[in-house]
Amino acid sequence: MVLQNNRHKEHMTIAPDDFDFKELFTANYQHVLRHLILLTGNKTLAEDIAQETFIKLYENPPREFTNLSGWLMKVSTNLAYNHLRGEKNRKKREEAQGFVRDVFEEDFLRTSEAAEARAALRTLDDRDRTCLVLKFSGFSYSEIAQVTGIKESSIGTTIARSLVKFRQAYERTGNHVL
Repeated sequence: MVLQNNRHKEHMTIAPDDFDFKELFTANYQHVLRHLILLTGNKTLAEDIAQETFIKLYENPPREFTNLSGWLMKVSTNLAYNHLRGEKNRKKREEAQGFVRDVFEEDFLRTSEAAEARAALRTLDDRDRTCLVLKFSGFSYSEIAQVTGIKESSIGTTIARSLVKFRQAYERTGNHVL
């Protein structure tokens, strides 16, 4: 006995023990597959879910086959929605993990670079280190001259030479190129 998913035919009631799975599969597979392709937009995924639907039919058939087509549509739809929800959640988790990893890497690099910069600064003498720190902290040449006791007309040259020394030290400590 073949039960097709044709809406124009009357629903037939048969006991699960009386059905021929191969006939039911052959009669209903294409209908279920088309439905799933429309739902998922992916033929390969639809085929996988259709197979899972028919495995459920084989392993745990409905008590009555009065509306087998409806049962197959409901089961396949639920499986498709579960899969799509799972994919959506997986993507969210992956994006969150990627964001955390990126933030961690950025913080690590920033911290590493800051440590290397501090190490390079420690190689400079006090005058050069003070001039650079004050310059990059926003102090004017006049203010740097007052703090360091260097003539204001010499501050630019002192900073330029200090910067060259700093770059060389920084490149040695971390193999960086500035």
